[in-house]
Amino acid sequence: MSSTHSEKAALRGEPSYVWRSGQDRRMQMIRKAAGERVHGKVFEIGVGLGAYLSRLAQDAQQAVGLDVEHERTLEAHQHVDQVVCGVGEHLPFPANNFDLILSNEVLEHVLDDRKSVQEMVRAVKPGGRILFFCPNRGYPFETHGIFWRGNYRFGNIPLVNYLPTPWRNKLAPHVRAYTKNQLKQLFKGLPVKFIQRSIVFGAYDNIIARRPGLGKFLRGFLQFLEKTPFQVLGLSHFWVVEKLDQAQTN
Repeated sequence: MSSTHSEKAALRGEPSYVWRSGQDRRMQMIRKAAGERVHGKVFEIGVGLGAYLSRLAQDAQQAVGLDVEHERTLEAHQHVDQVVCGVGEHLPFPANNFDLILSNEVLEHVLDDRKSVQEMVRAVKPGGRILFFCPNRGYPFETHGIFWRGNYRFGNIPLVNYLPTPWRNKLAPHVRAYTKNQLKQLFKGLPVKFIQRSIVFGAYDNIIARRPGLGKFLRGFLQFLEKTPFQVLGLSHFWVVEKLDQAQTN
């Protein structure tokens, strides 16, 4: 039996179909964190439809995308020349190959997140950076929906992430949400240093489209909270990780 669109979205996430304030803000964060690396060899895991990578490709020496969904690679290829079908746990590239690796809300969906992190570290050059966004366990809503009595229920479900892990994983076995310590453990023993470890709120473009006044107030207020201890309630982690060279690890 073929999967429905909602079921596939639950397992793989949804790509960026339109470019709005939320995507533009993340792109600004990516460019700032990457620095001059945007002019080198850039790779995106979970390229989706190519919305982010096509913009990075404008400045990059080379831009390569990978996605597990073959249909998405075909669509992304309309915007980016080099797109391959594959999985994050087995990247089809040599070691020390890329200046910049981007993973935007993908790590939570892979089968083996530790292996995927190891592969990113292997494929990035010493001095290169890995930038990734992924769900924060402290966010009050599970944005990927839940499974209830065998059926998938789409939507933002409140308080799921606050349940004990075994209970949360029964409701949301299709996606992970991370604490800061859980993310740190994924990099344990790897030759990296953490440049930035922050938590960000969303841009709430959908709310703004329906109720502009309320949505803009909500966006401004919540993004202000990113500068306070209340950032622990944010939507996503945004981490910038730099690979060390051999001399720095000895």
